[in-house]
Amino acid sequence: MLDRKPWSHKYDFGHLLVIGGSRRYSGSPAFNALAALRSGVDLVTVAAPERAAGIVAGFAPDIITYPLNGECLSPKHIFDIKKLLGEKVTAVVIGGGLERRGETLQTVKKIHEATEVPFVFDADAIHAIREKGIKPRKHDVVTPHAREFRTVVGREVPDDEEKRKEITEDAALLLGCTILLKGHIDVISDGKRTESVKKAPESVYLTKGGTGDTLAGICGALLAQGYDSFDCAFYAARINGLAGSMAAKEKLCGVLASDLVGKIPDAVKKICAK
Repeated sequence: MLDRKPWSHKYDFGHLLVIGGSRRYSGSPAFNALAALRSGVDLVTVAAPERAAGIVAGFAPDIITYPLNGECLSPKHIFDIKKLLGEKVTAVVIGGGLERRGETLQTVKKIHEATEVPFVFDADAIHAIREKGIKPRKHDVVTPHAREFRTVVGREVPDDEEKRKEITEDAALLLGCTILLKGHIDVISDGKRTESVKKAPESVYLTKGGTGDTLAGICGALLAQGYDSFDCAFYAARINGLAGSMAAKEKLCGVLASDLVGKIPDAVKKICAK
C-alpha cells in the first residue's frame, strides 16, 4: 500500500466518486472523502445536493465537489453522474446521508447500472439493494450494521462470532459480492473467504455518528486503487478499527469521527509495517 515508484503521478492511485448527502445530512460524504484521501487515493469527487456539497467543500480544499440541483438525489441527476463517472473514476462510494426516498433509491440503482467500476454500498444505499432489486457485482462491497443486514438479508445477527461468520458468508453467496458486517467484531466474507476483525477495548467509545462513514471511505479508497474487494473490506476494517482505537485512547467518550480521520495514516503505517 505504501510502495510507490518514483515517477508516480496523479490518477495512478485512483479517483473515487462519493455520492451522498441531502439537505439535512452533509457530514457523511465529507467523512467518506476525508477518510479516503487519508487512505491513499489520489482524487475524491463528492457529488451531493447543493447544500451538502457546499458544506463539504468547506471541510477541506482537497475535496472536489459537484453540487446537484435540489435537496436530494433524484433521476434528474443521472446525466451529471454519468459525466462524472467518465472522468477516470475507478470506484464509487454511495449512500451516506442520501435518505430513503423512493426516487433516490431508484437513482442509486440506475447509477449502479451505468458503470462497471466497483461500488461500496453504505448506509441508505444498502436499502436500495432490497427495495429496488439492485444486484451487486463480485467486485462490490456492502457494509451493513446489524439492522441493515436484517433489512437486506432477512436474518437476525447474533453476537456469537462463529455464527456471525456463518450468516455473513451465506449473505455474500446470496448477494454475489463482499459483505462487511459491522459491529464490535467486524466480519468480512466474499462467500469463499471469511475473516473477522476484533475491535480494541476503546471501541466502546466509537458510537459517534461518522465512524461508519470513515470505514466506507477507506474501503472505497482501496477499491479505487485496484485492490481485490475482499482485501479492501478486510483492511478497511483493520485500518478504521486501529485508527479509532488510537483516537479513542486520547479522547475517550469525547472522540469524534474527525479525530479518527486524523489517525488513519498512522494506522496504515502500523499495519503495513507488520
